Amino acid sequence: MVRFSIRNLIFTAVFVLSAAVAFAQPSAVPFSDGETLTYEGKLSKIISGISVADLTFKVDRVAGDDFRIVAEARSKGTLLKLFRFTFLQRLESTIDNDVFRVNKTVKHDVQKDRVRDSEALFDYGDKRVTYTEIDPKEPMKPPRKIASEIEGTTHDLVSGVYSLRMLPLAVGKSFTLKVSDSGLVYDVPIRVTARELQKTEIGKVWCFRVEPAVFGPGRLIESKGSMIIWITDDEKRLPVRSRVNTSIGRLDIKIQSVSNGTGTSQTAKK
Repeated sequence: MVRFSIRNLIFTAVFVLSAAVAFAQPSAVPFSDGETLTYEGKLSKIISGISVADLTFKVDRVAGDDFRIVAEARSKGTLLKLFRFTFLQRLESTIDNDVFRVNKTVKHDVQKDRVRDSEALFDYGDKRVTYTEIDPKEPMKPPRKIASEIEGTTHDLVSGVYSLRMLPLAVGKSFTLKVSDSGLVYDVPIRVTARELQKTEIGKVWCFRVEPAVFGPGRLIESKGSMIIWITDDEKRLPVRSRVNTSIGRLDIKIQSVSNGTGTSQTAKK
């Protein structure tokens, strides 16, 4: 169960970096075509701060000028050495540029020898998300399908972070996020609880401390825990750090570099 729990902890943190709300139409886009954000995840419990994963988020455009955002989480050597476990998850989100809501999610999920490919299609006319998952190693096996009702703007685990970056965050504000994962839909309460100075690999920055309630019965993760995300209080609205606390340990994910797609970048200072 240790292997399974650590993998889920990693992707919980992916969600933390992807938390979002959509009460208002975005007034400005603080990211550009080609923007790439990279992160490192470290797990602390018995051993302090072991590196377990690298994460990357990249923005580009597709036909019709919609956004395509690709997120990838990949296990690192320490995880393999300690637990003999590797994983790779790649999520590709197609997002409507006009109203900034997810239209399609394509996922490639590898856990050691297990491989799953899936697609979620969001039909706002029929108010339904349809999720289909296949095992590429068993092409004759019937696909797994899940369909759920959706109301209004919905996000997946990737599109949310970019929606959040376009909203007027302020201490004391509360929101409710509607997020879909694997065909299911969850309401996630989110609070902006503080404004704090954070020392990051790209410099010292003032950030909003955002706390999404994703742990507990009926929530995205049905276990005890807590999470925090720090978003810069500037025009870029960069998610620079997240922390997830659970019974199996604490996962910290911190930004390592930022590239704007035009040759300008900020990189971790070693």
